Amino acid sequence: MAAGPDQSAHDRPSVVERMRVRLRLVGTALFAGVVVATAVLVAASVLGDIAASVDTAFALGSLVFGFGLLGWSGAVALGRGIESMQDHLDTGTGWTEPDARRAMARILGFGLGVMLGTMLTGSVLLGLV
Repeated sequence: MAAGPDQSAHDRPSVVERMRVRLRLVGTALFAGVVVATAVLVAASVLGDIAASVDTAFALGSLVFGFGLLGWSGAVALGRGIESMQDHLDTGTGWTEPDARRAMARILGFGLGVMLGTMLTGSVLLGLV
């Protein structure tokens, strides 16, 4: 990957540093998703039908995951074109492809965390473990 006009090859972060940042970005969202799913399912186990709550929580998590995946792929595919259009129209919104990818990766991680948390918590609450 070539360095940009404002960045020399020496100033860029290493591959390990970039991977660490990406893992932290998705990992924190994944953790938040697990916590939210666990809290919702524990509350639902007190209030009502556990099996229906597990199904609903997993479905909502997969919906969020799918939205994040679709948004991330759209940012990758169309990002440079959108940036060029905004520069041409002089909109000044500050939207960038890397920011869009980062946001969608966080949404994707949250949805994955909800699905994972639902699977783990649901298994415990339903007595499958």
